[in-house]
Amino acid sequence: MSNKNFKQIQQLSKDEVVTKVRETESHLFKARMQRATGQLKDTALLWRERKALARLKTRLTQMNG
Repeated sequence: MSNKNFKQIQQLSKDEVVTKVRETESHLFKARMQRATGQLKDTALLWRERKALARLKTRLTQMNG
């Protein structure tokens, strides 16, 4: 799964990656708030969002360096 996701991320432009980072951070924040209030049904969502954010930030670092 992660290899497929990373291949898709590699095809994105820098602006698209930055946009995806912002969206993922927003989703992660909302999920954390839902967990804190007891509304989050899928707790694995937090794990998946964190991993997706890490992949995006890794790709952004590769593009800058």
